[in-house]
Amino acid sequence: MVAETGHFALILALLVALVQAVVPLVGAARDDEAMMAVARPAAILQFLLLGTAFFALMYCYVTSDFSVLNVAENSYSNKPLFYKITGVWGNHPGSMMLWEMILTGYAAAVALFGGKLPRGLRTRALSVQSMVSFSFLLFILLTSNPFLRLSPAPLNGRGLNPLLEDPGLAFHPPILYLGYVGFSMAFSFAIAALIEGKIDAAWAHWIRPWSLAAWCFLTLGITGGSWWAYYTLGWGGWWYWDPTENASFMPWLAGTALLHALTVVEKRGTMKAWTVLLAILTFSLSLLGTFLVRSGVLTSVHSFATDPQRGIYILALLGVVIGGSLTLFALRAPSLKSGALFAPVSREGGLLFGNIFLSAALGTVFLGTLYPLFADALNLGKVSVGPPFFNATFVPIMAPVCIAMPVGALLAWKRGNLRLALKRLLPAFLAALVMAGGIATVMNGHGRFILAAAALALAAWVLVGMLAGLAQQIRLFDAPLKTSLQRTFRLPRAFHGMTLAHIGMACVILGITGSALGRTQHIQIMHIGDTVHVSGFDVTLKKVRDDIKGPGYTFSRGTFDVTSGGKPVAVMQPEKKYFTVPPEATTHAAIRTTLLGDLYVVLDGHDKKGGYITRIYYDPFVVWIFLGGGMFAAGGLLALTDRRRRIGAPRRNESFAQRRNENPAPRRNESFASQQESALKPGAAT
Repeated sequence: MVAETGHFALILALLVALVQAVVPLVGAARDDEAMMAVARPAAILQFLLLGTAFFALMYCYVTSDFSVLNVAENSYSNKPLFYKITGVWGNHPGSMMLWEMILTGYAAAVALFGGKLPRGLRTRALSVQSMVSFSFLLFILLTSNPFLRLSPAPLNGRGLNPLLEDPGLAFHPPILYLGYVGFSMAFSFAIAALIEGKIDAAWAHWIRPWSLAAWCFLTLGITGGSWWAYYTLGWGGWWYWDPTENASFMPWLAGTALLHALTVVEKRGTMKAWTVLLAILTFSLSLLGTFLVRSGVLTSVHSFATDPQRGIYILALLGVVIGGSLTLFALRAPSLKSGALFAPVSREGGLLFGNIFLSAALGTVFLGTLYPLFADALNLGKVSVGPPFFNATFVPIMAPVCIAMPVGALLAWKRGNLRLALKRLLPAFLAALVMAGGIATVMNGHGRFILAAAALALAAWVLVGMLAGLAQQIRLFDAPLKTSLQRTFRLPRAFHGMTLAHIGMACVILGITGSALGRTQHIQIMHIGDTVHVSGFDVTLKKVRDDIKGPGYTFSRGTFDVTSGGKPVAVMQPEKKYFTVPPEATTHAAIRTTLLGDLYVVLDGHDKKGGYITRIYYDPFVVWIFLGGGMFAAGGLLALTDRRRRIGAPRRNESFAQRRNENPAPRRNESFASQQESALKPGAAT
């Protein structure tokens, strides 16, 4: 009966979604208050119905109701309760339920907390969001119904993919979906504004928090997924440019460009058309990722489905969403004129520069991901595009973005002073030279020392450059220390968030450089008592325990003593798990993490002569990749808590706002020239 209740709730949600998609939109066109008022309660009701269906499915999993086909195919009775719960979204139908619940959750959040939004914009956005929701509900009910019954019911289920029985995979999909699906709200606001025909600074102010929240969640999801792959798959890597990894990375790149473009619209009222286009493309890329993962065109540990019919439906939905939204954009774009002008050397120019290169990087990833699929579909032969292509194209495109990052943060709006900005970045330039010289000296003769020196110099440039921007804002050396501290706490949280996120980029560059250019690895067969020398460490295999019983699996555990210079450093215990339902084996690496590098040990089975296959890696600075990803998200969340993101945008006369942007008045007791020399106004933080 619980399954039928969930199924019925899905059908009701479909009907509510149809009403929410049509009635308020018609009401907004007619300026009918009663019809527009339908949007808010419908959005909340739709979310409650999806929650009912989702928790009904979870109940079936927890109680091991194998008469439900989805439960029988993805669970078993002896599975730990935690993984019974997380197994709900460890399969295609259940993950689509989670996707849909998050989609309606964002709409409900707008309905509940968007009271300060303009009524017409909010109503139209909720209607557009419901159109997307209706499409996915129809997809679930027609092709991916999670409540289908199975008769007769089996005594036990087939079990979940053992790779998914991991705490990391329990939290990774929900967080990733909060980012993926969150950009639907930016899409809905963009389409609503196009329908309304009004895109201004206030619109950018409303859409920015939702876009920032989605970007933060997507950043955490990608970083968490990378960490899961690093410690679970046993190959010691954190990113392989897998097509399904790229499926989440492409909307992240587009979302990053969107956030920076929104800043320009909000502060200067320009780049409107480009910003709306980015909002459309970001969610479209999220839908493209859904197609890649669920269509069966890719084979990956991340893929959920192999049913071509599902892929055809999502492809058709992708065509409708992208085609319809771009058609509307083409019709409205001529009216999206930007009145504010700016010099190439200005804050706006710097953000535009970053957007151009981010878009080029996005195009590179898009081409490398989809070209093999197109070539295969058109019978042009099998083409493999892997890390060498992406490393050779993506990295050079992103380098100028990182170089320009500290410079752009020090430029004024409308017209900046490049010479003054470079003068203030002199400490960053010196730090980069010192870093490059030090690396070149240490790695002299190494084939890749030039790349290492250049990359680490870039990291030093970004780090010290952003700190120089902060120091200039608080007048660290131009005012008493007490005054500087007071100015630090008075700066908007958005400014601190921007600084922290950009410093995170320096950390990521450091981690990627160390892992890519300094990694050492040893793969061998070891017997008890054997020792392997790895990057100054002596790793000795002391013992191996086989056939240890766990919940639903048995495992082998190796014990390795690690010493350096004769002194004990750590005891590491990697494991090899053998699952019975389904019969598969997984690895669980033992990792000793420090800020300088990770020692990574894998026990990968045994041979017939009593030896054990082991893999031992040393990755310098790799932890900084994950710390940098965390700084990205933390910076975004800090900016999200800025009070200015929680209050309504003031409604001003458009002509007055435009004149003010064109001729900003100097602050009291401060000349206009000194303002231009100011690196970053607190109110203009990104």
